[in-house]
Amino acid sequence: MREIVLDTETTGISVKDGHRIVEIGCIELDNLIPTQNKFHCYLNPERKVSQKAFEVHGYSDEFLSKQKKFSEVVDDFLKFIKDKRLVIHNAEFDISHLNNELQLFGKNKIQNEIIDTLTLARNKYPGSQISLDALCKRFRIDNSRRIHHTALIDCDLLTKVYINLIDQKEPSLDLKDNLEAEKNQSLKIEYYKKVILPSNEELEKHKEYLKTYLKKNYF
Repeated sequence: MREIVLDTETTGISVKDGHRIVEIGCIELDNLIPTQNKFHCYLNPERKVSQKAFEVHGYSDEFLSKQKKFSEVVDDFLKFIKDKRLVIHNAEFDISHLNNELQLFGKNKIQNEIIDTLTLARNKYPGSQISLDALCKRFRIDNSRRIHHTALIDCDLLTKVYINLIDQKEPSLDLKDNLEAEKNQSLKIEYYKKVILPSNEELEKHKEYLKTYLKKNYF
């Protein structure tokens, strides 16, 4: 099954206050294994980023003013997610912003099946912290790269969190590492032949045996 792990960054919290998307990140999964297919873009929101949002993702107004507008990437985005299940942490936030962008440009709302990992985590660990960072800590996932909330890094982390939430063993994709691991495992068992040299006394007894055997049978 093909799924899309999706994350967005925005100028602020609420679409009611006119906030817009500044980044979209998507990673495609095929039976829980990331493929080479990714969708990523920065966007010009055509408005200023709130101070709180800037502290979260670090994208300045100057940087974003040089990026494409949503209208320029919307068709590629919709094509990328078409007929695929979306995996999102706190889906209500991302979907509300995406639907707002789509509505602004006369597009239909997202109709994809959606899995909200926030809901999965809340049901599985009631009363526990269920932020992405908290779940990374729970599952011992290295999130040291997450200095800011950036869409592709968050998607990569969410992919690992999602696999753990549904109790699946995280697939290993590096064939070279797998082969090396198998090689190292096999080296733990040593196969060899131990060479035992006869003593001088044993050699003399063997000579005496041969003499007796030959004399008895051939002379």
